Amino acid sequence: MTTRIAVIGAGLMGADHARIVAEDLPGATLQVVCDMDEARARAVADELGAAHAASDPEAAIARDDVDAVIIASPDFTHAPLSRACIAVGKPVLCEKPLSQQPDECLAVMQAEEATGRRFVMLGFMRRYDQSYVEMKAALTSGQIGRPLMMHNFHRNVETPAADFTGAMAITNSAPHEFDVVRHVLGCEYASITAHQPRRSDSRVAPVVMVLETTDGQLVTIEVNNNAAYGYDVRAELVGEAGSIAMNNVAYTRTDAKLASATRYDADWRARYHEAYVRQNRAFLTFAKTGSFPEIASSCWDGYCAAITAQAGAKALETGTRQPVTFIAKPEFYA
Repeated sequence: MTTRIAVIGAGLMGADHARIVAEDLPGATLQVVCDMDEARARAVADELGAAHAASDPEAAIARDDVDAVIIASPDFTHAPLSRACIAVGKPVLCEKPLSQQPDECLAVMQAEEATGRRFVMLGFMRRYDQSYVEMKAALTSGQIGRPLMMHNFHRNVETPAADFTGAMAITNSAPHEFDVVRHVLGCEYASITAHQPRRSDSRVAPVVMVLETTDGQLVTIEVNNNAAYGYDVRAELVGEAGSIAMNNVAYTRTDAKLASATRYDADWRARYHEAYVRQNRAFLTFAKTGSFPEIASSCWDGYCAAITAQAGAKALETGTRQPVTFIAKPEFYA
């Protein structure tokens, strides 16, 4: 039987999720597209063949003809809409962040724990990107020995808004790194420091973070939201017996006029399209079987990202090393 999915949010990410459901998920039906702008929801629904368009997200979640939900609406809606899905017993793939507020993450965790089963899969899609899959495999197989360091950089062409700040680079951009590094290394953070160089103009400068893990590794994360040249995410994992580094993904190279060049994407969507497809296929299996995917992010991971970001923002503000302190991991998420 087909799984009927409602997509909440019809902006860039919502439309991309809706397209994946409609075109890349055999066994799924795009049942409802919902957005506060119903005309926008209708346009996406009509283009992709959804049965219905709507503007009330909680009503869409509660519909009898909806089996599972994808949340891609604004960040502040993620926690309450996830709780709405839990309340009606429907699996949900929620885009990151679960919330930037750890207390809100805890409230979703408590609601989920109270049911005795998992409902929320969090959209940290980099866990499904082939680069990180191979990086974790190299570590797990022993190929590079014990991990010592993981270097990461995350660069965008320009900030998404004029009022974007260094703190927002930590709370909005870096959580992808916070999550996937925890996933690859299989350990937690102990502390974080954050630093910014000085630019010659008024644009927000890069933020460089150094994190120490509970297992004694060092992690560096650079977030440069005004890199100018293109969207560029790379990482290197350094072990005692070798290292493994991520390459820029480019399908072609142009050779002309005594020069060789490859292109960068303008944003993340093409770079991580296959990871989104893999993630959404895993979500569909979760929705059908109730078995939580082995490598997916949970509410616990959303909470950990929020705590780490909160500590990072404080480290940047104060110029001091900050502890990263989590509650004891609930057995429910073990």
